[in-house]
Amino acid sequence: MASGLVSRSLSKVRAIVAGTGAQNVEPTDKVLARIRRQLRECAEGLGGEVSTRLRAGRLANTYLGLDDAGRIAFLRMIALEFGPDPKKIAKAHEAYQAAVGTDRQWDAEAQLRTAMRSSRIRILTQFNAIPQGVKFLVDLRADLLRFLERHQELKSLDRELEARLTAWFDVGFLELARVTWNSPAALLEKIVQYEAVHEIQSWRDLKNRLGSDRRCYAFFHPRMPDEPLIFVEVALTEGLADNVQKLLDADAPAFDASRATTATFYSISATQDGLRGVSFGNFLLKRVVDDLKRDFPKIDTFATLSPIPGLCRWASKNAAEVAAAFTEADWKRLAALDIDGPESERLRHALAGGHQWVGDRALARALRDPLLRVAAAYLIGGGRDGRPIDPVARFHLGNGARIERLNWLADVSDKGLDQSWSVMVNYLYDPTRIEDNVESFAGSGEIDAAAAVKRLARR
Repeated sequence: MASGLVSRSLSKVRAIVAGTGAQNVEPTDKVLARIRRQLRECAEGLGGEVSTRLRAGRLANTYLGLDDAGRIAFLRMIALEFGPDPKKIAKAHEAYQAAVGTDRQWDAEAQLRTAMRSSRIRILTQFNAIPQGVKFLVDLRADLLRFLERHQELKSLDRELEARLTAWFDVGFLELARVTWNSPAALLEKIVQYEAVHEIQSWRDLKNRLGSDRRCYAFFHPRMPDEPLIFVEVALTEGLADNVQKLLDADAPAFDASRATTATFYSISATQDGLRGVSFGNFLLKRVVDDLKRDFPKIDTFATLSPIPGLCRWASKNAAEVAAAFTEADWKRLAALDIDGPESERLRHALAGGHQWVGDRALARALRDPLLRVAAAYLIGGGRDGRPIDPVARFHLGNGARIERLNWLADVSDKGLDQSWSVMVNYLYDPTRIEDNVESFAGSGEIDAAAAVKRLARR
């Protein structure tokens, strides 16, 4: 009977995690009292495996049925009522200090660790006992991150959950798999759903991205086998790619992959908001490089064609730096195209009218050099700490890449124009320099960039 009860409870949890049956109940005093009782039962950890699974399933069922107000109340209870006991910590610390240098030191240290361990960990860990339990915790942390800005008291719970997830999602536990057109339809649907860089427009678009001259790789966790954690899309090319529309052109003939000399990573998408701060993107790239080297011995260049998502937003707040990138000759070229007025207004006038400037060859040519200078300065030293503030730049430079080349009119989609005036960047992963670059960037913030990019930034 107990087994059947557990099975029914877990089936309900699975249905709700899958997105069916959620009630979005606003918590009443009675509901909150029941939640507190359930949390205490979990914190005490009484009973065997069946009891643990039943409690965790029931608690997950309760949480998933709540609206945001209820979930905040639920999480606040865990954060505020199930932390370590300050008196026990103080007593254990006093005993440890007295034991330092004696034979009792290591026992006292263990007792201090035990005193500092909160019931929150016991509650969170019990969700591992249920199917979809790890996914439940990942989604629960996504909620935590949404609520943190207005509820700072949840920080301690977030730190503990992040530490748990970091351990559970260690790269040693992850499995690399290639996604192909023959992969299960449910997985292909998730690739479409989670693509965060260049939206997949259709099944035909997806099929093109999984063609003979393309590769797509994803990391999976054994406890979340149907959920890609992060995936990268690769184009096999001759030389560095400089235009994403060409890469994504479903009508273009397939390139002969046997002639490829370059692997171009053109999209990297993390899929789980709840795993923010848990880093495995760099390991994904290293594993993919090894896989490609094995299958395509001719490939000796590994690079990205990356967006610069924060460029225009930064430029809108740093008008003086943008104006400084324009030379007297640049202003004269704009004036010759009837774009005049105060220097602080000329660029805004040039870009007025939405994205129509892209179709004006003379205007696009006049804007090319100064806007590439702005992009170079932004990537190499746009942050207050001397490091780039662009998240994509931080990711690749932190993984040892070099800023190799800036590409003009590389992404003329609305998104590309709104983010970076169409500019994209190639980050080059040179195996002989990666380790030195990682250490230099982490230690002093030194950025490896090609000479041409450095010259643009200096100007």
